[in-house]
Amino acid sequence: MTAALKDIGQSFNAPSDSYSEGDFARDALHILPLGIVPLQSEALSRTRMVKDSHLESVIEVFHGKQSGSGQIPLADVAREFGLTSKDPSGLPRPNPDMGTLRKLAKLSSFDVYSLRIALRSNDIPVNDIAALQLSEPLKKQLGGYMSEFTRPLAKAIYGPDDLAVQDFQDIVRLFRDPDMEQAKEKLKRLADTLKIKVRELPRFLEDFGDIFLALAYYKKCLADVEMTVYEILDVLVEIRKAHQFQENTRLLKSCFAMQEVLNALMSSIIGRFEHFERSTNGMWENISADRFHEVKKLVESYHLVIGGALCALTVKMDAWRTLFPNKTSSGINRKAEFIMTDLSRGIESIRRIDDEAIRGALGSNFGAAYQRPMLLTN
Repeated sequence: MTAALKDIGQSFNAPSDSYSEGDFARDALHILPLGIVPLQSEALSRTRMVKDSHLESVIEVFHGKQSGSGQIPLADVAREFGLTSKDPSGLPRPNPDMGTLRKLAKLSSFDVYSLRIALRSNDIPVNDIAALQLSEPLKKQLGGYMSEFTRPLAKAIYGPDDLAVQDFQDIVRLFRDPDMEQAKEKLKRLADTLKIKVRELPRFLEDFGDIFLALAYYKKCLADVEMTVYEILDVLVEIRKAHQFQENTRLLKSCFAMQEVLNALMSSIIGRFEHFERSTNGMWENISADRFHEVKKLVESYHLVIGGALCALTVKMDAWRTLFPNKTSSGINRKAEFIMTDLSRGIESIRRIDDEAIRGALGSNFGAAYQRPMLLTN
């Protein structure tokens, strides 16, 4: 392979000793192992599509703590992987793998929940449906986040006095309870409350667990970047107040624009989580399978928006943390340079991903006439 690799640098994150490379890639917002989709090229199937530091989708041919990430722009992939050919008349023949890659490259996030929707809407099959599930280590880690959503189901049906059924996992364990008569009675009470048949409970519980696992996953992703976002917002304010930058109008305008985008985006994401919480709280007041499916539909309708916004934030915040691991890592001049040359690159992608959400967060103050500041970059 002779391609000049683009952006060979430190990876955004890395798996730990107890967290395999495959699990890490499956759980990431910005990594798509291409082996999960049918491709004719075996070499291409062994690579990954990732979001680079500018939020462009590129093909990653190697990665490691020491070597960094070796990336090939999509425009060079056909030549480097030998995917070019001509028909009898000498015209270029379309390659199905490149068609698939172009569709995948347009996706704003590669998290499993966004992929379920995006692959289906783009008519892209998967080789193994299990690839669109979070890893077992992460599922265990998300237990604390998930319980705040799922514990009310047990309480709403069995009340606080039934010590044997206090959480969602206790309900699932009823199917394996050795005291079958007691378990059947409790499962029938659950089915009656939900207004469904007992035989429909496994599918309901599977859907219920999955949708709230998705919420827990996105909340964790937000928690992972939240402090860094606020650190950058503080730096942006510091730059705008600093005497040495007062005549650098391009930098000041870019800082102002980035403040607007980051504040609106965080408000939008947090606002959606609050909306979900209100919806689920209302669901417990009159719990039924139909009411749950209304909430499920609401949550799923936001997967692409929240996934895309969090993917963009994750990539940008990881790039910042890599260069500035603590607040005293570098001076204000180096941070200002990074904001202009790197951090602001691709910020338009965040705007496109969640334009509706940003307007929703600002609409009450700015209305339809709101015009966002122009983001200037070098």
